[in-house]
Amino acid sequence: MTAPWPRGVARHVLDRVDSTNAEAFRLAPSLTGPAWIMARRQEAGRGRRGRAWTDPPGNFAATLVLRPDGLAADVARLSFVAALAVHDALRDLCGPALNVALKWPNDVLLNGGKLSGILLESSGAGQRVTTLAIGIGINLAEAPQPNQVEPGALRPVSLAQETGLTVTPDEMLDALAPAFARWHDQAATMGFAPIRQAWLARAARLGDTITARTGTAEVTGIFDGIDDSGALILRTPRGVQAIPAADIHFGG
Repeated sequence: MTAPWPRGVARHVLDRVDSTNAEAFRLAPSLTGPAWIMARRQEAGRGRRGRAWTDPPGNFAATLVLRPDGLAADVARLSFVAALAVHDALRDLCGPALNVALKWPNDVLLNGGKLSGILLESSGAGQRVTTLAIGIGINLAEAPQPNQVEPGALRPVSLAQETGLTVTPDEMLDALAPAFARWHDQAATMGFAPIRQAWLARAARLGDTITARTGTAEVTGIFDGIDDSGALILRTPRGVQAIPAADIHFGG
């Protein structure tokens, strides 16, 4: 049984939309508080770095829109809150034996394959963020074909295909919203330290050799954790490096 819907958080469920993140920014000026926007069909979903995100019917596509009025660096760490919420909501719905793990910076894995992606987009002035859209896509029913993802990416998986379990988008939203509220409240009262600790306890490949690729460089090293800013910590032959943004590839 999932927790009650969080107080003061609106819920908008749409039959069809281009992108739930785009809809979040359209709705933001009229909102008086946080709101979840879920679409039963998302026709122009997107992932990190402008990549397309495929949304077959039955998959989960939703965005939480917030008005944080905070510094961009602080707001960016809410991606870890979102990942923890997805992880815990899936376990709440499917049981504690579900083999889910978190991949830096913002993916959720099932049986080692990519089940979910998280995309943060924001607007504001200077270094302050006044509107934040946290977009979350979860392959509940179907996963993209391998030829639909970039070379070298983790294999995409779906919950139904990997486990035989059926979870509807509405059930996912009912579990995800209170899970996010729990972690968000903890971050607001206790800071990033407990979020960092909880995320690391669920991290994929901690202590293994991984490769971080940016647009201009590639660094391979031992995944040592994340720092107080959320940056990836790699232990390399040239010393310890903190990497604020990159694509991660497993296996060296």
